[in-house]
Amino acid sequence: MNLIVAVDNNWAVGYNGGLLTYLPGDLPYFKEKTMNKVVVMGRKTLESLPKGKPLKGRKNIILTRDKDFTCEDTVVCHSKDEVLDYITRYESDEVFIIGGAEIYNLFLDNCEKAYVTKIYGKLPADKYINNLDELDNWNITWKSEMKEHEGLKFQWTIYENNKLK
Repeated sequence: MNLIVAVDNNWAVGYNGGLLTYLPGDLPYFKEKTMNKVVVMGRKTLESLPKGKPLKGRKNIILTRDKDFTCEDTVVCHSKDEVLDYITRYESDEVFIIGGAEIYNLFLDNCEKAYVTKIYGKLPADKYINNLDELDNWNITWKSEMKEHEGLKFQWTIYENNKLK
């Protein structure tokens, strides 16, 4: 299992129920990595998507505490264990955790890789994930060239979880 996320210097991932900022190229990167794969997200992340609809071209798994929650064209799970049980039918590299913050932190130890868009700056934020640079078992194994959009520098990175190698 992998996770894919964009973070700022403080490992913030969201603000007011949405993304930190818009970066051209980042959504196509996300789509390239997750298309035809399994994506796991929380209910609030689903509701933040356009029209609150699941992502097309992907198997969408929604994790929610709400036992009455239903959503067409998704698999709804109510616990971490239920998600982990469901995804056993897929290869590990076919599954991506896509948010939000609570879901990232919940599954972090189960992820082999983290595809992290690092935004070099501090943005308005109210949702954060664990800082992989401060965790002994996570190491950067790849970095893209530095990119820039409207004065904001960013780059794509891949971290690997040494505990799962």
